Amino acid sequence: MSRAFLGIDIGTFETKGVVVSDEGAILASARRAHRMIVPRAGWAEHDAEVNWWQEFRDIAREVIAASGLPASAIAGVGASGIGPCMLPVDEKGAPLMNAVLYGVDTRAHAEIEDLTAKIGEETLLRRTGNGLTSQSVGPKILWLKRNRPEIYEKAAGFVNSSTFLVERLTGERVLDHYSAASFSPLYDVETNDWADDLMDGIVERERLPRLLWSSDIAGHVTKWAAEETGLAEGTPVIAGTIDAAAEALSVGVSRPGEMMLMYGSTIFIIMVTDKPSQDARLWYAPWLFEGRHAIMSGLATSGTLTHWFRDRFARELPAEDAMRMLAEEAAATPAGANGLFVLPYFSGERTPIHDPHAKGMIFGLDLTHERGDIYRAVLEGIAYGVRHVLETYGETGNAPSAITAVGGGVRNAVWLQAVSDISGSAQTLRRESFGASYGSAFLAAIGTGAASEGDIDTWNPPAGHIDANRTLAPLYDDGFKTYRGLYEATRSFMHAERSA
Repeated sequence: MSRAFLGIDIGTFETKGVVVSDEGAILASARRAHRMIVPRAGWAEHDAEVNWWQEFRDIAREVIAASGLPASAIAGVGASGIGPCMLPVDEKGAPLMNAVLYGVDTRAHAEIEDLTAKIGEETLLRRTGNGLTSQSVGPKILWLKRNRPEIYEKAAGFVNSSTFLVERLTGERVLDHYSAASFSPLYDVETNDWADDLMDGIVERERLPRLLWSSDIAGHVTKWAAEETGLAEGTPVIAGTIDAAAEALSVGVSRPGEMMLMYGSTIFIIMVTDKPSQDARLWYAPWLFEGRHAIMSGLATSGTLTHWFRDRFARELPAEDAMRMLAEEAAATPAGANGLFVLPYFSGERTPIHDPHAKGMIFGLDLTHERGDIYRAVLEGIAYGVRHVLETYGETGNAPSAITAVGGGVRNAVWLQAVSDISGSAQTLRRESFGASYGSAFLAAIGTGAASEGDIDTWNPPAGHIDANRTLAPLYDDGFKTYRGLYEATRSFMHAERSA
């Protein structure tokens, strides 16, 4: 009987699942769209029962049936999801509230400041590898303790999306080391363990998951989960990881110097390194496999911003064609967007400025500008943000040797080219760009012994290349100065508005 692997990923705006053969062929795939819940400005949430478990369950049934294989042919399961998130659960793993999402949720800014002052920036960098930012889970747990004490007291555990799904499938509450590093200041990168002294006043060790490496077998599908999902009882389930890491693995990013640039609801960047790197402007984590490391970065809004633009300013376009038509309008606008600039800080900004109070901006408008000009400026604004991040990597001595692009945004040729032109960096594409669910299936194959890490180059070989247009360098060098100057010139106003 042929072996296959199930990978399912929970994204910000959709859940995707795939059944992959042991040679990397996609046998079946499915997706479900959902929305991010925004109860108030600066907050971002998901309903874990609906957006995470129900969609996992329904997609698992759909892709197993569509693959034509019996459930017993699924030799391993990998789950990944948006992260890092903060979800309090009871003793049975049931959610006690909506999940608080990753860095796009900036509610814990006061807790970030308080914990940084208490622990100290130098200790944070040395012990956790990271400064505290909106991406950190620890401050969000402290926010819950201060603002929703009744929920905090009931919580038997605090989990992210992959932990939640693995627990539903196996009854085991586990977290991979890569994801755990984002629980800062709770995880010690020097010992690869929870940091009991740093978690004082935030949470107790017993309410945190058991730690594993991403491809480790966490447990096996229970009878109840088999009935829910259509999987066979006893199927191995790996620990899994955050979606961006699974996506990086899916396109072959695994050797030191290799970088993934993920075009999703946010731009997320991962570069694998052979040693730890400590810089407060970026994020650090142990990589998926013991002995390697990763430096991460991310913008706060990217695909989210293109969705916002479509929903507000292209309502008359057919929903199924709106993104394509907007891209065509942007393509008809010359490089430089006819003098327009967009600061893409519509939900604050993550790396490298880590400013939850940063605001979005459209600068340079006059009565001649069309919608296509503004949309191109949105795409270029995101590209300027990528350049800012890549220059930060270089300043830390970690310039990438190769960049691979992945994610839904690679279908937007204008956006893809703008990133190469503005950053001056070439990008490689792989044959499959299905994303994190494909990487999760590959991790499951590794975890069950059916594949080795290097097999990804056979599973998913290179298939394209985007070169920078060097003739545009002077235009975009000047544009980058304007982009950076706009933030510096208006930062005080952005912060004053918060206190008004």
